[in-house]
Amino acid sequence: MKFLDHAKVYLKAGDGGRGCLSFRHEKFLEFGGPDGGDGGKGGDVIAEATHNLNTLVDYRYQQHFRAKNGQGGQGRQKTGAHGADVVLRVPVGTQVQEEKTGLQLADLTLSGERVVLARGGRGGRGNVRFKTSTNRAPTQTDPGEEGEELTIWLHLKLIADAGLIGLPNAGKSSFLKVATRAHPKIAPYPFTTLHPQLGVVLHKGRGFVLADIPGLIEGAHQGVGLGDRFLGHIERCRVLLHIIDATHEDVWGAYQTVRKELSAYDATLIDKKEWVVLNKKDLLSLEELDRKRRELEAHLPCPLYALSTKTGEGIALLFDSLLPEMLPPRMGDAKSLSGKA
Repeated sequence: MKFLDHAKVYLKAGDGGRGCLSFRHEKFLEFGGPDGGDGGKGGDVIAEATHNLNTLVDYRYQQHFRAKNGQGGQGRQKTGAHGADVVLRVPVGTQVQEEKTGLQLADLTLSGERVVLARGGRGGRGNVRFKTSTNRAPTQTDPGEEGEELTIWLHLKLIADAGLIGLPNAGKSSFLKVATRAHPKIAPYPFTTLHPQLGVVLHKGRGFVLADIPGLIEGAHQGVGLGDRFLGHIERCRVLLHIIDATHEDVWGAYQTVRKELSAYDATLIDKKEWVVLNKKDLLSLEELDRKRRELEAHLPCPLYALSTKTGEGIALLFDSLLPEMLPPRMGDAKSLSGKA
């Protein structure tokens, strides 16, 4: 399934049904009076979050949604049927923004959460509603209100406990594959990850969600490489795992490059808790690894770990330090998570 995290959608709620103009006609009843019923309410357009989806690709092929109009009233004071609602099912983590004003209408972070985006029009009043002591045979009715109409943007921001950041080819996808049951694309060239990937880490009976986003390079906030459009997916993460290639000649420069791009995108991202990980330690001698660790530790205000995704060395130690930062799993206990990784 193709990954899509932004979609523009037009919405139109149903119009209210017209009120009925009717008079009661029965045998032996000379002055039956008005009996026109009200029109039905127009259908609403509703957004509902569901855990069964992880992309907005459905809204690439259908961008217009119209709820049903309410039916007109009928004689004998019968109210018209209400129009059927339209429900837009979106992934958990979807934000809804009105295009015209830029106002955020909803942030759906829980499965089953619903919000009405466009309300249907109220049904018009039938002529029985206008009967008074001085107007016994009114011919006035209401046409019913128009339903709301608007254009929205859907923005998907994946919900994960920890997010992987780093330069291309730092080993983020390899780390995700080793740590979870995810199967990201891995290849020896830059930008093998073209869209975010999710996986579930199970460690010591606990589980948490790990997100991998495409690598950042200098100038990403200006559109260089794949740009920074995927950084929104780590805004909800509690912890950032900054993966650095230990074979990089300037590990401190690599660290600073990514941090600058985070700051240029959203200054609040650099305030998140961060763990720095030197990956590919198996490719360095002990002396070289120790030198680069000391180079980073001289500047870093956060924990530093060295590991190898090829041999698995150091990963368990990293997860031991991460677990206290993780709240209870969002998707259930570790047993239920194991079937969804």
